[in-house]
Amino acid sequence: MKITITDAASKWFHDDMGVTTGNGVRFYGKTYGKTAVHSGFSIGIMRDDEPHQPIAITEKDGVNYYVNDRDEWFFTGYDLTVDFDEANDGPKYEYTPNNE
Repeated sequence: MKITITDAASKWFHDDMGVTTGNGVRFYGKTYGKTAVHSGFSIGIMRDDEPHQPIAITEKDGVNYYVNDRDEWFFTGYDLTVDFDEANDGPKYEYTPNNE
């Protein structure tokens, strides 16, 4: 799995979530909602500076963005791109099949 954070998304995380160099953001699967590839589940985000057995991690502008092993079920088979959605004033997520 690969995580990509766009410049616009990075700016949103810094401005709206208040993350700074050395901080972390965890992506995870949660019940209820839906995504382009899941029904009944949606993606969650939380500030978490301590990755626990990450299956994917990327650094952008000094911040670590990651998925822990306990959320592998949600992301298996996909790479994740996080961008900024101007209409909703928040992040948007693109899941790209990766044949894993």
